[in-house]
This record gives sequence, C-alpha cells and structure tokens, in this order.
Amino acid sequence: MRLVAAASLIIHGIMKLQTGSAIHLLPVFAIALGILLLAGLWTPISGSLVVMLAMWNIVLRPGDPWGCIFFATLGAALVLLGPGGWSADARLFGWKRIDIRDHRN
Repeated sequence: MRLVAAASLIIHGIMKLQTGSAIHLLPVFAIALGILLLAGLWTPISGSLVVMLAMWNIVLRPGDPWGCIFFATLGAALVLLGPGGWSADARLFGWKRIDIRDHRN
C-alpha cells in the first residue's frame, strides 16, 4: 500500500509540474511525500501530510474529488497501519508488533 501511494504521488506531482500550473509548491510537496513514503521514512508524519495535501486539493480544485479522496484514504491507512517491516522506519526505530493473546485459557 505504501508503494502504491508513493508511486501515485510521485507520478501525479510530475504530471502537474509538466502541465505548467501556476502553483509549483504543491506538486513538489507531493513528490517529496511520495519519496518519503517510498523509502518508508517518517511514515506516520508523511501519511498525515498526504491527508492534509489531499484535503487542500479538494478545497483548491473544484470538480471531481475522488482522486483526492483516494489519496486521503491511503494516507490515513498508512498512518494507522505504519510503514511495515521493509522500511527505513523499521530499520531505524525497530518494527513494532502487537501480539494479541487469547486470554480464554
């Protein structure tokens, strides 16, 4: 999921830069967030920023909001699920696991 979100953000940001839109900061920000997610670095923070970027794009761009809703959903899921075992976060800070034990025994 992290790789899909990262690739989508990077491709979307590059396409926006190539169209020559007036605001160049948001596509560059999307590319930077995509790179962070691709590496799995600061995943909860970058996922939260993806949600905020998507919400800002819904307000900024009237029309079809479903692409932004997709990005916001992926960002929120990454915040809640974390980066996974194959990420820079797991290498730097350790991969956190929650073991659920059956207490009925």
